[in-house]
Amino acid sequence: MKKGEARIARKRRHLRVRAKLSGNASRPRLCVFRSLNHIYAQIINDEQGHTLVTASTLDQDIKSGADSQAKSARAGLVGSLVAKRALDNGIKEVVFDRGGYKYHGRVKALAEAARQAGLKF
Repeated sequence: MKKGEARIARKRRHLRVRAKLSGNASRPRLCVFRSLNHIYAQIINDEQGHTLVTASTLDQDIKSGADSQAKSARAGLVGSLVAKRALDNGIKEVVFDRGGYKYHGRVKALAEAARQAGLKF
C-alpha cells in the first residue's frame, strides 16, 4: 500500500458508514476520530449541523492524569468524560459512529467506557 492510501481507505469506509446512520435531536451521533497519539469524541446533531459535546485526550480534565497511561486507558477516560458531559446536557441515547475504524482497541475502549458511564447506544 502506498503512502496515504490507508487514510483514503478509512475515509471511504467512513463514508459508507455515514450513508447508513445519522444523528438527530433525539439520538445524536457519537463520532470518534483516532490520531497517532490522541483520540477525539464528539456528539453531533446532524439535522442542525451542531456539535453538542466534545472530549479528547487534550482536555485539561484528562491530560494531567493520562500522560503516564496507555492509549487504550486514555481512550476509556475520554469515553467516560464524553458520557458525563452528554448526560449533563440531557443526552441519554446516541448512535455510535466508529469513523471507519475497526471496533477494536482504543475505539472499543472509548465505547465501553461511555456505556459504563450511562450512555446508551
